[in-house]
Amino acid sequence: MTEVKLYKKPLKGLKIFAMSIPFIAIGIFTISKEPIGTTDYIMGWICTCFFELGIPIGLFQTFDRRPQIIITENGIWDRTTKQDEFKWEQIKRAYPVNIHNQKFVSLKLDKSFVMKKKLYKWAAKLNKMVGAQNINLQVSQLKTDENKMTDFITEMINTERENRSKIMKKHFN
Repeated sequence: MTEVKLYKKPLKGLKIFAMSIPFIAIGIFTISKEPIGTTDYIMGWICTCFFELGIPIGLFQTFDRRPQIIITENGIWDRTTKQDEFKWEQIKRAYPVNIHNQKFVSLKLDKSFVMKKKLYKWAAKLNKMVGAQNINLQVSQLKTDENKMTDFITEMINTERENRSKIMKKHFN
């Protein structure tokens, strides 16, 4: 069986790491120059502690080698959705959605797909407001374009099972 794994771009984690360092330096500089107990001294500690969280997060994002999306002849699985595999037969349509420069491919599924984890009411309302569905594949972190991914998914749902491996090879080789 043909299987394609899509991984996150490590550059995003490096950006988080690099953007945290100057703020940590400013916080340490403020702590060392201000007398203990002043507002600036306390703000220096808050700044340092908050932006230090960017170091482990950035390193994790950079070195995380788990695939985010796995595509097979049977369907597509996204680690971030915390759902089972979406079968090609269950997907009615796919379309790109841009939410504050974050790229998504929104999947409209039929009634046969049972959600393992229901969305919060506020999240469902937010999805409806921005024109997204309950299942959205985040592709802004991947090494692929949302329009190419949408075209690929549309082609896969309109193709017979026997021909899906050819389409996968055409798009990902």
